Amino acid sequence: MADFTFYTVAMSRGQIARWALHEAGANYDQVVFDWATRPDNFVDINPMNKVPTLVHHHGGHDHVVTEAAAICHYLAETHPGTGLLPDAHEKASYFRWLFFAAGPLEQAIIGAAMGWEVPPERAGMAGFGSLELALDAIDSWLNTNDFVCGDRFTMADCYVGSQFIWGLRFGTVAERPSFKAYVERCTTRPKCVEAVAIDQKLIEQAQTES
Repeated sequence: MADFTFYTVAMSRGQIARWALHEAGANYDQVVFDWATRPDNFVDINPMNKVPTLVHHHGGHDHVVTEAAAICHYLAETHPGTGLLPDAHEKASYFRWLFFAAGPLEQAIIGAAMGWEVPPERAGMAGFGSLELALDAIDSWLNTNDFVCGDRFTMADCYVGSQFIWGLRFGTVAERPSFKAYVERCTTRPKCVEAVAIDQKLIEQAQTES
């Protein structure tokens, strides 16, 4: 048995976790399905019934990890020799932007896509203020830093980078020079290319069979 079992749908946030698995060099098996054919026992593994979901088979126990950002960091923690964890001076930026992307940024993107309008007087209550404010915040960082931790790639970039890869692809994030340059740095990484190719093949197979 592989160390990890990875549950995913090819065209989903599962692509974030697959990229992280490859960056970490994790030994994993995959269970790929579509939204209509989820395994009957999947809801027992993840009560939210969503992907990605990772099961770590370790020490005679199965440890379930959900939420793409958590999966990314968990893989970095369980593969410490890969250089994907932040050093002591990088931790502040690493956790700041990882949780920013998983919280305020994603909320702002989804809110805008859904057409939700937050009254200006309640912007603080929303947590993200507005999409423009959230984008301005991270734009200010990426204008002077190549990656989340400055000049080197860490596991936080799998998650933060994916937000911008998907956002620019589907038009949910406005194109800005810093975002385009960041996406280029992320998507040309060999492990990213490798992971994307797997999911793209799965997507093409599903389209052929449908």
